[in-house]
Amino acid sequence: MCMICSSAMAAAFTALSATSRRSFLGSAAAAAGVFVAEAVGPAGIGPALADGSLNGVLEGDLPRDGGKANPATTIFTAKAVITMERENPRAWAVAVQGKTIVAAGSLEQVKAALGDRPSTIDDTFADHVILPGFIDQHLHPILGALTLAVEVIAPEDWPMPGRTFKAATTPEEYRSRLRSAEAALKDPGEWLLSWGYHPLWHGPLMRADLDGVSEARPIAIWQRSCHEFTLNSAAITALGIREDATRGKGEWSRQVDFANGHFWEGGLNFMIGPMLKVLATPERLRSGLRQMVAYLHANGVTAYNEPGALYTPDMWTIYEAILGAPTTPMYATFLADGRGIPDRVGLARALEATEAQIAVSPAGPGKKLMFFPKQIKLFADGAIISQLMQMKDGYLDGHKGEWIMPPGQLEERARLYWNAGYQIHVHVNGDLGLEVLLNVLEKLMAENPRADHRTVIVHFANSTDEQVARIARLGAIVSANPYYPVGFADKYGESGLGPERADVMVRARSVLDHAIPFSLHSDLPMAPAAPLALAWYAVNRLTPSGRVAGPEQRIDVDAALRAVTIEAAYSWRQEDRIGSIAPGKVANFTVLHDDPYAVDPMKLRDIPVWGTVFEGVVFPVVRA
Repeated sequence: MCMICSSAMAAAFTALSATSRRSFLGSAAAAAGVFVAEAVGPAGIGPALADGSLNGVLEGDLPRDGGKANPATTIFTAKAVITMERENPRAWAVAVQGKTIVAAGSLEQVKAALGDRPSTIDDTFADHVILPGFIDQHLHPILGALTLAVEVIAPEDWPMPGRTFKAATTPEEYRSRLRSAEAALKDPGEWLLSWGYHPLWHGPLMRADLDGVSEARPIAIWQRSCHEFTLNSAAITALGIREDATRGKGEWSRQVDFANGHFWEGGLNFMIGPMLKVLATPERLRSGLRQMVAYLHANGVTAYNEPGALYTPDMWTIYEAILGAPTTPMYATFLADGRGIPDRVGLARALEATEAQIAVSPAGPGKKLMFFPKQIKLFADGAIISQLMQMKDGYLDGHKGEWIMPPGQLEERARLYWNAGYQIHVHVNGDLGLEVLLNVLEKLMAENPRADHRTVIVHFANSTDEQVARIARLGAIVSANPYYPVGFADKYGESGLGPERADVMVRARSVLDHAIPFSLHSDLPMAPAAPLALAWYAVNRLTPSGRVAGPEQRIDVDAALRAVTIEAAYSWRQEDRIGSIAPGKVANFTVLHDDPYAVDPMKLRDIPVWGTVFEGVVFPVVRA
């Protein structure tokens, strides 16, 4: 995903004045303010005290008494309980003691399993359907907070709490929306910040075009991929960017078009520091993170992971205050960054520094935030949304992809972490990028064979059938973004990839046919962090033009729902603790109004989310 996610953003936050940081951190408790109604505890327990014992649970220390003798057992009944357990796929009641599932089955079976243990029956969900808590395998909370808290003008609708940003699908519509957003700003010195622009929908957009919107007001346009910015003259002046300072820096300098105000990939390094002082103000971060948490909860998410985590001590304090607040009914988990850490300390000290970062939030009781131990995020090629992935046969217009980690560097870092026993998650989008990654993995397996290494192919945009077979042979697994063919196949078929390659992006059916573990993710803000929508994309592959992209790559509803529950947990090595409904697992549920197996698959994403149960405590979604 985004090249600015970690090191540049962390540096920019650190560069904020001490006064700004204190202002933000001092109001962090308020930032975590309640976004759902007072949590409804089972059997009238009262307000949620979600102290986040996931870390202890994931270590194998399921709470037995949690410091309290025999916490009350509640039996939740439902129209159906979809367990994601192969041997017991459907139930009608689930018993919860404290934060732990103790039984699931028919009401009679659950009562029999409890024996003489005191219990109460909660019929809140009698007309609803309970699933394991939805998991977004991969998203970026800070990027989600920042992009969706500005003026969103994108090729698709973005429904957010309290507001839906409607799609702009033509150049004329985009420019009209941008001019309206500028006119709505009252302060003549206020920045106009917008995210979502894409040239295939919105046409060319240069510095002169933005100067035409306003010569006086600074304007910054953040491209849909998050890998590019376009600035007007007033913004370049306000940020203090000089053309001579962008010269003589190798590849970075080739990724700047100063005359047109365009900065992309490595060229972002010339502007992202001062830009983030505008974009990531304490107030914007606070409101954006609150909005993101409310958005995730409304979509039934109970756990997510940020790979290549944005980390500074100050930022972690913010995470604890907002993402770890008692009223936040979900787990925030993180992977260490195998790009930023070695860049900062060098390869010789990278393992030590990685372990130190993981130790910031080690496994243990009483935490909702944690770094997964012995897991690392690496990168191969560039972003799909800006068509900078590395393709074997290039692009129709002759442009070239980019490497985030050149092949030699990817191999060097993969070997370091592989030999140290890490599970490796690798961002890769093009079929050439995937070929390089599979060649590296084949070398590592030959040098130092490892069973159950679960190397995760992340995003998995472009591939060949032969590469899918290699993934299976090498024992890797796939976490895909199913939005790519839905959102981009129409346009990429016309420009860049051509229809044959565009339509088979994300070969989900091929992966399942090879019995490769398969999960889904949003990579928020690359796709909506709405697991039912992710499942809908994978099941239907229906594009905005009304056609099915690669119909042979569609998967069934069961596979899609497993991909946002148990298979997502498997990709994190947490399948023994979360992802399905079974005795001994954490009591995290997503509650739906309808049975996703019973509705028309075309209506899968339209099923309303009633709310969630998080660590045994009920959190209804409050809608305006």
